[in-house]
Amino acid sequence: MSALNLQNIEKELKRRHQYPYKWFRRQNDAWDRYTQFICQISQWEALIRKIEIVAETQELDKQQIFQYAANRWYNFWSAQAVEQIFTEIEGVEPVAVTKDSEKDFYLFGISFDHKTSVFPKQFQKTFEYAQNHKQELIEWLYKNQSNQKRHHFKNRLFILVYDKNGEHWRLKAEISLLKKAIQKYVAAFRPEQLHSFTFADGQKTLSDIIWVSK
Repeated sequence: MSALNLQNIEKELKRRHQYPYKWFRRQNDAWDRYTQFICQISQWEALIRKIEIVAETQELDKQQIFQYAANRWYNFWSAQAVEQIFTEIEGVEPVAVTKDSEKDFYLFGISFDHKTSVFPKQFQKTFEYAQNHKQELIEWLYKNQSNQKRHHFKNRLFILVYDKNGEHWRLKAEISLLKKAIQKYVAAFRPEQLHSFTFADGQKTLSDIIWVSK
């Protein structure tokens, strides 16, 4: 994929904010196939037109396919922007295979997948508690991850977004804010700050959280 214009991506992502964020269903392979076009369309208006076509040709409920496609699109392009932010920083190298589902880049030689996650209300603890018990939250995030294509227990950096107003999902569009947090994290990075886990497969996993709040 060619380099993204991060300012344009932020502008397009924020056009999603005029609609409520809901899914209607768990993410699944069948509906992922219906909406695979989200990976090729970065502009909001073009996305809307494509959703209308698919809703009609596949005879799907318009509201449900709109929400499913819009949410996948929003999360996908935010993730693409975040990955580019990382790989533009000195000391971070992209992986050679662009569709590697278990890693996105090497941070000073250590392979990582990245995942932007909203602060999970199911964690049932406060944001302040989570910040002071990072290891506990990371373990929870791994054990409660979705069972989709990127499900794994390999090294991962979580970019965790928290909005004091409760609409955490909106911060995934704040690309400039995410960029500042990521650059600050990488500039101060030390391998010994990583948290180590051993999950069911017996393999050692390294992880950490980059906090982004507003």
